[in-house]
Amino acid sequence: MLAVAIKRDYYEVLGIRRDATEAEVRQAFRRLAKQLHPDANSDDAEAEERFKELNEAYAALSDPERRARYDRFGHESTGAGEGGFDFGTDLGGTIFEWVFGGGSDAAHASRGRDLRVDITLTLKEAARGGTRTINVTRLEWCDECHGTGAASGARPETCPTCRGAGQVRILQNTFLGAIPVTTTCQRCQGRGEIIRRPCSRCGGQGRARRGSPVEVTIPAGVDNGMRIHIRGQGEAAPRGGARPGDLWVYIHVRPHPAFQRQGCDLLCEAEVSLMRAALGGTLEVPTLDGSERMRIPPGAQPGDQFRLRGRGLLDPTQISAPPGDLLVVLRVTVPRKLNERQRQLLRELAVSLGEELDEPPQVEGEGSGLFEWVRNIFGSRSSPRADEGDE
Repeated sequence: MLAVAIKRDYYEVLGIRRDATEAEVRQAFRRLAKQLHPDANSDDAEAEERFKELNEAYAALSDPERRARYDRFGHESTGAGEGGFDFGTDLGGTIFEWVFGGGSDAAHASRGRDLRVDITLTLKEAARGGTRTINVTRLEWCDECHGTGAASGARPETCPTCRGAGQVRILQNTFLGAIPVTTTCQRCQGRGEIIRRPCSRCGGQGRARRGSPVEVTIPAGVDNGMRIHIRGQGEAAPRGGARPGDLWVYIHVRPHPAFQRQGCDLLCEAEVSLMRAALGGTLEVPTLDGSERMRIPPGAQPGDQFRLRGRGLLDPTQISAPPGDLLVVLRVTVPRKLNERQRQLLRELAVSLGEELDEPPQVEGEGSGLFEWVRNIFGSRSSPRADEGDE
């Protein structure tokens, strides 16, 4: 199941004002963390995603320097998706204990880490979408011990320190005095069991790093900064845990030499000669699927914009929405080299249009050649101006 995620404002995630103090940021995080923590919402499939979003927002706004960069430049300045999405680390013992007064990595050890992969597309690839196979280097279960970490014939044993609980209670000195705190067992690292004969291939870790192909389905019309979320394609959970992490694919689209993107619309320039702009006619313009003929009206001006409907991009967040348009901006070209006859004809045309020239034209007669033909065309033109090309 794929989804294109649009990141929410960090202040909105925490429910605080933009001028909130550091203390208010901490209070908001602690309050929401208790509500949204996945351990307290086991029946809510989206609780984990909301908690990761909360952790990412707090990581950015609790640090003064990162918060200043975020206020100025937005999400791109915070490194979001790199450290903030590490569910197996950032949301481990320290934050868990700070929020709840205790906790264990064992609560999180059953899930592997999320991973991030960046892919770069051409504009045409982004417009059409499709599938792409990428190689993801990640920790996967060891083939020898199948994730248990124990050698062949051996089995993990119950930790004698915590007796399988993964936690021990200690007295911790705080400004309120000595307070009993439940913390992670250091001997078994919160797993509740130890391995006396570790697997020779993975050294008792239960996982090995290797590259694996993953097929990514890219929705048509994706843009820079969009993310594709693929569940279960992150790292394997440690020691045979049931849930692997997720994979986040970040999209980057290369600039195109001919087209600029404006949402779902595309913008391009098309060159047209001075005579064709004045007299009108058809013009070949580029599209993502090849060239296409477009009709321009007589008297088209430099900078005039014409619209080819449906030649733009789809909106990946609205499957049923129609595609955008192609906006064509005319760029009128003026000939640089003219012979004497051509210059004379242009002088005659300029005089007929009321232009005042620096040098007087040498008119060969009222009914002569191109002068009379152009005057008749401009004098009899009455076609209404078009604002859209033929499709």
